[in-house]
Amino acid sequence: MDALTSAQLGALRRGMEPYVVFNEAEWIVFIQHISVHNFKKKQLFAEAGKVCNHVGFVLKGSVRYYHIKDGADITNYFSFENDYVSSYTSFLTGEPALNYIEALEPSQIIVITKKNMELMLNNPMLAYRMERFGRLIAEHYLICYEDRVSSFITQTPEERYLKLLETGREVLQRMPQHYIANFLGITPVSLSRIRKRILTEK
Repeated sequence: MDALTSAQLGALRRGMEPYVVFNEAEWIVFIQHISVHNFKKKQLFAEAGKVCNHVGFVLKGSVRYYHIKDGADITNYFSFENDYVSSYTSFLTGEPALNYIEALEPSQIIVITKKNMELMLNNPMLAYRMERFGRLIAEHYLICYEDRVSSFITQTPEERYLKLLETGREVLQRMPQHYIANFLGITPVSLSRIRKRILTEK
């Protein structure tokens, strides 16, 4: 855990602006409740069976969300720079997480612990801002979840891949192919066939 630089604080402040805007006095108090952590590749941010008592903001690197079923891990989401990361249901309820979140590469993440979140919610200066922030982050996770479920119901694997090309090209550039295939709900062989077919059509 290291002290945050002005550049890191600036990145976080910009990343929070869609959810909450602090005045200068509020910001000074807020930054006393955060810290930055460096995660090694494969290091866990959250672990199934354990309470996730922190929410993070990815400054650098990437993380993968996954479950383990019958001994195999199933990728269900990724977060990159300027994304938030948490097993948020566990964070809110205090119940053990159902999924794992691991760093896919060396990553730098700003962390707000549950304890510090509660301190800010009880601080008259920050209470309204942090309550709004928490609500909007919860809405963000709900939207992501519904979009993901809907895509598996209404889209073919090829349509999901084309959507990923449009909105998540960074995933394709930085992630191992077997994780991408897993994320799409197909085998690596099927992914190769889809990619070949799309290239042929173009």
